[in-house]
Amino acid sequence: RLQLEESGGGSVLAGESLRLSCIASGSTYSRYCLGWFRQVPGKEREGVAAIDKDGSARYADFVKGRFTVSQDNTKNTLFLQMDNLKPEDTAMYYCAADRDFYGLDAEYNYWGQGTQVIVSS
Repeated sequence: RLQLEESGGGSVLAGESLRLSCIASGSTYSRYCLGWFRQVPGKEREGVAAIDKDGSARYADFVKGRFTVSQDNTKNTLFLQMDNLKPEDTAMYYCAADRDFYGLDAEYNYWGQGTQVIVSS
């Protein structure tokens, strides 16, 4: 069974950068579509970025031009480079994987536990 573990969250100032990582165990990333999501208390989980098995990616409008999703299949690791962070980016960030589903809806079968990102003005 695929297991996911995020890391790289932290507390930064607006305009700074963070890189989140999500390492997989139990299977290989190359067989899955992958995504990053975020959630704040009281709100629904929202899609941030997704990457398909062929490497094509899509982004939520609110992160386009600031966030970049990538993966290193040799290390079974998914990344989310977040630049020019804003206070509204503060959330718990989750990685997700699914053998078939690709997109920014929270329809993935496998989820990590999340890593907290706090952006202060």
